[in-house]
Amino acid sequence: MPYWRLSGFYFFYFASIGAFVPYWNLYLKHLDFSPTETGIFIGTVMLTKIIAPNIWGWIADHTGKRMAIVRTGCLFAALSYTGILFGQQFLWMWVVMVCFSFFWNAALPQFEATTMNHLGEQPQHYSGIRLWGSVGFVIAVVVLGYVLEHWTSIATLPWFVLGLLITIWLSSLLVPETAAGHLSLDHEPLRIILRKPAVLGLLLACFCMQVSHGPYYAIYSRYMESYGYSVGTISELWAIGVIAEVVIFIAMAKLLKHYHLSQLLSFSLLIAVLRWLLIAVIPESLPIMVFAQLLHAASFGIYHATAIRLIHQHFTGRHQGKGQALYSAISFGAGGAVGSIYSGIVWDYWNRPMIFIISAGFSLLGVFFIRYYTHQEILINKS
Repeated sequence: MPYWRLSGFYFFYFASIGAFVPYWNLYLKHLDFSPTETGIFIGTVMLTKIIAPNIWGWIADHTGKRMAIVRTGCLFAALSYTGILFGQQFLWMWVVMVCFSFFWNAALPQFEATTMNHLGEQPQHYSGIRLWGSVGFVIAVVVLGYVLEHWTSIATLPWFVLGLLITIWLSSLLVPETAAGHLSLDHEPLRIILRKPAVLGLLLACFCMQVSHGPYYAIYSRYMESYGYSVGTISELWAIGVIAEVVIFIAMAKLLKHYHLSQLLSFSLLIAVLRWLLIAVIPESLPIMVFAQLLHAASFGIYHATAIRLIHQHFTGRHQGKGQALYSAISFGAGGAVGSIYSGIVWDYWNRPMIFIISAGFSLLGVFFIRYYTHQEILINKS
């Protein structure tokens, strides 16, 4: 297994997210875009995850050439992103975001499927590879936060993101195509899989979780800035959350030995409820905000590692690419888009704390879906 080549891709891919997500809304503010327009931009990135991963997933499952798709997606994402350097009008920026995210969103689901295929009968080691993505995110957030605060301005952000997008493409060239392999033609029809209560409950819960995270990715930095936090402090808060994520990824192999996957998923959703309520109610307290960021270990770390395992269990054979694509489309795509767009609207027309109170409500709804559909699955198995 090419451990370091797989880990390297995750490192650079999530380093680009560390440069893009925490600071993009601050860059858009620098360009005088409103919170609603910011929500539309980030929501657009999320919406393309509904369409793009499914298109690329279908191609990958029928050709077996996952890494070719990953490389193509990474290359054209970098090329598309250069459009940011040539115009700053709303419509132009929106078109660039559509093109960029269509290709950018092609890469990760297929790379996730490639990694799981490499692991074979040892999927518990996924977290040990994926944690390097979190390390890349932390390094990018901290270093870029320091650079933007002390050496340059937020206006230079696109150049840093573009540089990281190029490194993603270069790192994808190092992962061999044989890593993906060709999958068996024998498989259960996709419609049968999607009718299973456990699968339906999982996808609905993932949707709710990412709706709740949408405001975090779209508006959190601006939200914290409105309460007087500096760019440096905000970058440190982002870093604390992902460091907690790294720690939990290291511990996931042990957790999986003692707890059922559905239990861990429900736990992560409940912790998300607490996290969003703290951010909504006590944002002025730095110690409380640090504690809320530590909860990222569960609200994302445990959640994502568990969800990836469950998707891999339910979607087997030639459905692996489509399974990861559906997970990405429904959760990060549709869920993230809904969360991003409503956060901008609520910011403009209601009040800021309500953004994260709504997030807490969606996380709680996710717990209901897990419990309800797990119970339905048990009843079907008994009958």
